Amino acid sequence: MTFSQRHPALLLCCLAAALAGTALFRHPAYLTVSFCAAFAWSVELKGVKAFRFNVCMIPLILLFTLWYASFRHFGVTNLWRTPVGNYITLESLACGLALGSTIAALLIWMSCVHAVLTADKIVFLLGRLSPKLSLVCAILLRLVPRVCRQALMLDTARKGLGLGSGQGNLLRRARNALIRCSGLVSWTLERIMEASASMKARGGALRGRTAYALYRFDLRDRSCAVALAVLITLSAMGRLLGQTGMRFDPALRPAPFTPLSLVFWAGWGFLCLLPLGTDLTGRIRFARAHRSLNQS
Repeated sequence: MTFSQRHPALLLCCLAAALAGTALFRHPAYLTVSFCAAFAWSVELKGVKAFRFNVCMIPLILLFTLWYASFRHFGVTNLWRTPVGNYITLESLACGLALGSTIAALLIWMSCVHAVLTADKIVFLLGRLSPKLSLVCAILLRLVPRVCRQALMLDTARKGLGLGSGQGNLLRRARNALIRCSGLVSWTLERIMEASASMKARGGALRGRTAYALYRFDLRDRSCAVALAVLITLSAMGRLLGQTGMRFDPALRPAPFTPLSLVFWAGWGFLCLLPLGTDLTGRIRFARAHRSLNQS
């Protein structure tokens, strides 16, 4: 059983905790664990495509770090001097690296959220609380891959006429790209209007409308919920006790290390690695069952 096959409420709690921790924690150990866990899980979910996207994040993090350190001047450890006379400090570089890693990790986590939380799970989670909001989310999530496919079809068709976005001189390419974007926007608005009229005709806006769902909170989900509650509690305690922060101005000062720091680090690490571990465990069990079935 993979992590995406768990109850949608567990998926939402785990991913929300991972996103919140990544956005709030500034300690290098926590950020490193979050980035590496998101990197590995996205590769497990999407393969080579996710690996290329994640690798492209690394030079962007470095460029953001240099840009941040060039325009934000604080700290006491001078490293070198820029041509305009400003000093690049170790503290500004560390702060820029932390912010860049946070943004990159959040983007990778969001790609995993988009792959795991499908439209039917969104409808199941929000159907009773807000049917209209769940319907809008389902339509938007379904529309994203369709827009990507339509953009590829438009570009392929226009390439046959010599009007592709990569054909001609610079001005010609810009004009072709704008025309393609205009056609794509018109197509998207038409699809949204069609989906709205279709769902209205099916009674999507009626009060008391229910949605069928096949999700059941079984024993495996209960054990996962207990483990998830413990890990989230440990991570929250680390935040409340000041173990997840780091000061960058005027000097680098990480949170004081205590014996409980290892417990909080372990809790955050297991929380981030829970989706990947569940997927790998499910694959290993399936391979063993398949092997034993073939041998018998």
